[in-house]
Amino acid sequence: MLKGLKVLDFSYLLPGPLATVMLADMGADVLKVESPVKIDIVRLTPPFVDKNSTVSYLHAYLNRNKRSLSLDLKKPTALTIIHKLIIEQGFDVIVEQFRPGVMAKLGLGYEDLKKIRPDIIYCSITGYGQSGPFKNRAGHDINYLSLSGVMGYSGNKKTGPALMGVQVADVTGSHAAVIGILSAIIDRRNSGKGRHVDISMTDCMFPFHAVTGLKGLYEDKEPCFGTDILNGGSLYGFYETSDGRYLSFGGIEPQFLAAFLKELGLDGLITGGIMTESEVEEIRKKVADEIRKEPLACWKERFEKIDACVEPVLTVSEAFSNPHAKERGLIVDVPQNSGGKCPQPALSVKFSGFEAQYKWAGCELGRDNESVLESLGFSKKDIKELRALGLFGIET
Repeated sequence: MLKGLKVLDFSYLLPGPLATVMLADMGADVLKVESPVKIDIVRLTPPFVDKNSTVSYLHAYLNRNKRSLSLDLKKPTALTIIHKLIIEQGFDVIVEQFRPGVMAKLGLGYEDLKKIRPDIIYCSITGYGQSGPFKNRAGHDINYLSLSGVMGYSGNKKTGPALMGVQVADVTGSHAAVIGILSAIIDRRNSGKGRHVDISMTDCMFPFHAVTGLKGLYEDKEPCFGTDILNGGSLYGFYETSDGRYLSFGGIEPQFLAAFLKELGLDGLITGGIMTESEVEEIRKKVADEIRKEPLACWKERFEKIDACVEPVLTVSEAFSNPHAKERGLIVDVPQNSGGKCPQPALSVKFSGFEAQYKWAGCELGRDNESVLESLGFSKKDIKELRALGLFGIET
């Protein structure tokens, strides 16, 4: 679907690589430009695909379908190579994830590359964006969730904010980057202009206020823990079973709530209308006591055919192997360079008449150095000399 789109990926860790792997899965030619000096820690993150602990599962996933070029960007010749890739080979999308100003110091900022290709699309992914008082701060997912106000009411009264266990802002930022890049491509077709796409992972959390958080805008009332439908102010939530597992209930609407309580034998508790805070606590306790009487398998079977928004809280391995994941093809086996296949999450977007291609898992650093440089006109002698100058670092 994205055949002909050529992306230079300077990103690392999770947000940028997840964005570019989606583009690669949809057919874009993604060339990962990696530092041979400062190794992306994703390459070193366990578990590993092989017994020798040389290929990380995370790296293999986030860099599938991408070629790898190792370049020390501080070497003068690196700039020449990047310029040749943009001018001669038509790489028209740049994705980078450094703090504001870092790429400009290397001569690779948006304004620099715009001079050699005016219609270039340049996507920068950072924690706080290219402007504002926090733009140069260090941060991680927990910080972005905190500064966005999302964690101000995501938790409960006793323990406060709840750890998510996943990188919400990082993943949301990666999806926003894909939207921004593809939107800029459509705009370029109409206007002939390039764009600088500025993605702040903190900014990407603000749409999450759509339900509960809007009270902070339209009412003189701050959302807080345990007072709203989604954070403990209703029966919506998790309930422990007799075997220490958990059951989720998401029935906000009256018909689902009624079906849920009826199956629990508690249908006489609600006669209609809105529950007060004390009523919610009382009914929630009765529901919890009832669910704690049976194991998860029992509740799963009882609610399987009841339309009540009730589902078991699955372990990761259970989620990967459940009928939904299998039918939707959510886990795919991707070929490894060393042989064999590596199970990975599939592209989550489904299209009619198109199947994503999973050609290879993330490869070793600098695997494509020679082929890329030869395509740019460098001779084997040139490449040997550049290697001796440390342009590629230590190739494996």
